[in-house]
Amino acid sequence: MPTDLTFTFEGRSVSAQSGQSIAAALTAAGHRVFRETVTGAQRGIFCGMGVCQDCLVTLNGSPNRRACMTPVEAGAEVMRQVALPKLTEAAAVPPAASQLITPDVLIIGGGAGGLNAAIAAARAGASVVVLDERKVAGGQYYKQAAEGPALDGQQVEGAALVEAARRSGATIMGGVEVWGAFEGPLILAERAGGALIAQPKTLIVATGAYERPRMVPGWTLPGVMTTGAAQTLWRSYRTLPGRRVAVCGSGPLNLQVALELAQGGAEVALVAEAAASPLSAPVSALLLLLTGPALALKGVGLLRGLRTRRVPIRYRTELRCIEPSAVGLRAVFDGPGGMREVAVDALCMNDGFEPQNEILRLLGAAMRYDPGFGHLRCERTEKMETSVPGLYAVGDCAGLGGAPAAAAEGVIAGMAAAAACGHGDAHDLFAGQRALNRHRRFQRRLWALHAPAPRPLDAADDTIVCRCEEVTLGELREAMGHDTGHVGTVKRATRLGMGRCQGRYCGPAAVRLLAERQGAAIGDRSFFAPRVPIKPVAISAILAAQETLDANN
Repeated sequence: MPTDLTFTFEGRSVSAQSGQSIAAALTAAGHRVFRETVTGAQRGIFCGMGVCQDCLVTLNGSPNRRACMTPVEAGAEVMRQVALPKLTEAAAVPPAASQLITPDVLIIGGGAGGLNAAIAAARAGASVVVLDERKVAGGQYYKQAAEGPALDGQQVEGAALVEAARRSGATIMGGVEVWGAFEGPLILAERAGGALIAQPKTLIVATGAYERPRMVPGWTLPGVMTTGAAQTLWRSYRTLPGRRVAVCGSGPLNLQVALELAQGGAEVALVAEAAASPLSAPVSALLLLLTGPALALKGVGLLRGLRTRRVPIRYRTELRCIEPSAVGLRAVFDGPGGMREVAVDALCMNDGFEPQNEILRLLGAAMRYDPGFGHLRCERTEKMETSVPGLYAVGDCAGLGGAPAAAAEGVIAGMAAAAACGHGDAHDLFAGQRALNRHRRFQRRLWALHAPAPRPLDAADDTIVCRCEEVTLGELREAMGHDTGHVGTVKRATRLGMGRCQGRYCGPAAVRLLAERQGAAIGDRSFFAPRVPIKPVAISAILAAQETLDANN
């Protein structure tokens, strides 16, 4: 990869390409350890999308910067984040300007669902603003390149969608971190150090989902990351997660990323799929082909491409543990042929998805638990409106459904939200509903061939469950052995979920484990209650938001 700038990491010069994230530049240079925990454990990039908060570095004297979300700059001084940085050493940052916006339709999330919603609402005549956490819109499905030409047709399609959203008249604001949601609706966010306050007439939440990990001994080691993080490194920054990698879990994303990494020059040592081979379920495979021929043939192409590159796919095979080795990582898998050890530089895991539904839950949208996927689904009308009037939910934040379904939901929600503001007519949604039903049928048949439900948490007691607070499974089991009525009691006893990611990984796992022990049903109130701020934010941004609200009231 050509380089055009340099920065320093731990005092040593590192070459990078303009547009790369700090995490991508460090990974390309062979650096995997970004920070240390209170116990001295080492951490690196894990989720690649700003959820886990584990890739923190100190940038130019300012701590707590997420390496995966921060673009690298020439001359920057990057240091490993120590467990408890001295805030007095942080460099002074001048306050940025604050902004108040009042669009007809506010959309949070710039992926397939959010962009299609923006286009539909803007074309109906509504004023539309899209808030996206990343600098470049496109979401996790389209994953746009930070700079340079598109990698494939999927990125080309995403770029065209982003451009269509801009041409529709919608305003797309990138680099926005939403941290508060209140009745009204009132949305509070941080952008470039300043406060962004939104008071829209209607709100569409399209925040997507994040990946569920496989919690086994060693899953917090540097070099272990989600499959999506590896895909972001490659698709957005043309950086391989390692020279030799393994991919494990369940679902089509694993196959796609394994092939993309192999095409990019990585040696893919193994793809471990928890479900059985599609050949063992010919009826389900045939129904999938009949429901969505183009997408099903794309899946066949993934399998053929992996086979051509001699990438082994092992079905009914699961990850058991990961250990550090002199040259990287040693991963142990268990399958029909017994235990198998694989030496790799990077291990990529995807064991399902968890919806990013914190905003929806904060605003009181009704939820129901889906045991087939192990997560909450938001209850919606055929217009994608939640139980809260004027609040719409589209895409995976409302429950896993896939990008094509999210796009169809976005069109429906965009038309409905615009109509609620007096623009256009949302009565005729037949075409959109028909497309959505088709996509949902395909998704149901696709997941029948995989294993989307979370597997039991049956690892050893010393397995980390809460990666922020380093709470082990043994500590969790001990806390649950007492008179535990709710996972909140476990949280107070162990600090589970009190870290920077606010329980996004450990919380759902603890809820399921507690429900199994009690033989109880899981519902919305079984989980940690969402609280403001829903993500870490500088106190200065909170104060700026309050000042702006006071000045405009």
